[in-house]
Amino acid sequence: MVARASQLFLPTLREAPGDAEAASHKLLVRGGFIRQVSAGLWTFLPLGWRVHQEIADVIREELGTFGAQEMLAPVLTPAELWERSGRIKIPILFRLKDSSGRAFILPMSHEETFAFHATELQSYRQLPQVLYHFQTKDRDEPRPRHGLLRVREFIMKDSYSFDRDQAGLERSFDLHSQAYQRIFERCGLEVYEVQAESGEMGGDVSRDFLAPGESGENTLVRCERGDYAADIEKARGIPPAPTFPPRLDAPEEIDTPGVATIEALAELLQIDPAATSKAMPVVTADGTLVLALIRGDDRLDEGKVASAVHSAVRPATDDEIRAAFGAGGGSLGPIGVKLEVVADEALREGQFVAGANRDGRHLRGVEAGRDYQPQFADLRQARDGDACPNCGGALGFQTAIEVGHIFKLDTFYSERLGATYLDEDGHEQPLVMGSYGIGLARTMAAVVEQHHDENGIAWPETIAPYEVHVVALPGAEEIAAQAAASIEARGRSVLLDDRDQRAGEKFADADLLGCPVRVTAGKKSLEDGAVDIRDRATGAERRVNLSDL
Repeated sequence: MVARASQLFLPTLREAPGDAEAASHKLLVRGGFIRQVSAGLWTFLPLGWRVHQEIADVIREELGTFGAQEMLAPVLTPAELWERSGRIKIPILFRLKDSSGRAFILPMSHEETFAFHATELQSYRQLPQVLYHFQTKDRDEPRPRHGLLRVREFIMKDSYSFDRDQAGLERSFDLHSQAYQRIFERCGLEVYEVQAESGEMGGDVSRDFLAPGESGENTLVRCERGDYAADIEKARGIPPAPTFPPRLDAPEEIDTPGVATIEALAELLQIDPAATSKAMPVVTADGTLVLALIRGDDRLDEGKVASAVHSAVRPATDDEIRAAFGAGGGSLGPIGVKLEVVADEALREGQFVAGANRDGRHLRGVEAGRDYQPQFADLRQARDGDACPNCGGALGFQTAIEVGHIFKLDTFYSERLGATYLDEDGHEQPLVMGSYGIGLARTMAAVVEQHHDENGIAWPETIAPYEVHVVALPGAEEIAAQAAASIEARGRSVLLDDRDQRAGEKFADADLLGCPVRVTAGKKSLEDGAVDIRDRATGAERRVNLSDL
């Protein structure tokens, strides 16, 4: 049935909200697609929900190509499941209790719940299985902003694979990777699949799907030659080589009064900041102090440190630093400390100036391997000027939006939740799991970020709220209704603007709403029986007889 604008809840606005910065935030609110209820909480109005459901349908079709099965798990989740997985301590979880005092959480993902249901898989003959749902997720986001890009509640498609071994997991992971590429392509998104940090999800391997967009909060790192891509949290760049002072046979202690920064140290000694090392003590989840060491001109990536020490970490406090090193933060170094030292790969070669663990004192000529024995890992955040680790080409940095993430969970959840199966020999084995998420609202916002102009949105046809927007100008209402019915009869979804509004307002709303094709019937149509057809994305126009429409 043709949708009539006069009968729809379609509250378009001429001005964007005062706090809106992202293009998607401005245009989705102005177009009457979404409305804010509270910080980070959004309602999808009828047009917005149509787009949301179009994206869901694309996902369903692509997951169906390899037999994934849709189900629905509850939002309200017993806290005991998350206690068993160990994720109950995640700070952004919403926690609550029922009237009898039993603890629940509102989950940000459903690994525990699906692993709980997977305990009913008994035999290798029942494997593999891929289960998924579209369900509400919640997170106590401290700084919600950018409309749909950083929220407290959202709907995610999360699927979970259950296999008998690593080979099966690899296959499930690859199937999702390929499906995601097709999904985002059908949604009209430019997306890059890149290496990523797994973070609090568990498992050691994950990949992000990043859509370039000015309002994103991720950074996409790509080689100019196209052979490397990663999220900034995982990206590894090769920094330019430092200019080192003359080599020393042993570390030499020097007086550096009042020096507490790398910049001040380099200026005092007249050396390249890259020829210094920076000590960054961190504390693991079990309270262990670890010394992370990077080049003086680099920034530490806490996610990489966490991966290196296999634990969540936090910066050490001033009191913890003073107790362990006997000095303040500006004079720390790796020599003589009785704790684990994790050094960045850039410190493997060369001699660096490091703190002497005495206030106001530093050491020249500190050399890894000779003067201290660290564990080496990639700890630094990649930056401009770095070279590709694969080919040496220049790395480029681009703001991007994370629209999907896939994880190899291995047996992280199955072992904790008791999800096992019997193999051919009757031996009990843990299920090998994968987890795969797509944020539908983020995908919707990312599409707007990539497909808009100064007048509004230009939706790709696959996910547009309506494929054709018919505009009836005064006097041509009947021929507009005929055009709408003719198009709808051919299987196209149609929005007919039959409101009692001026032509300029109708055209402005048509550009704002962004349906792929606009068909206009005006007074001239009464004379020649033709209508104007305009492509929203390109602006190309042509006139077509109603009989040929």
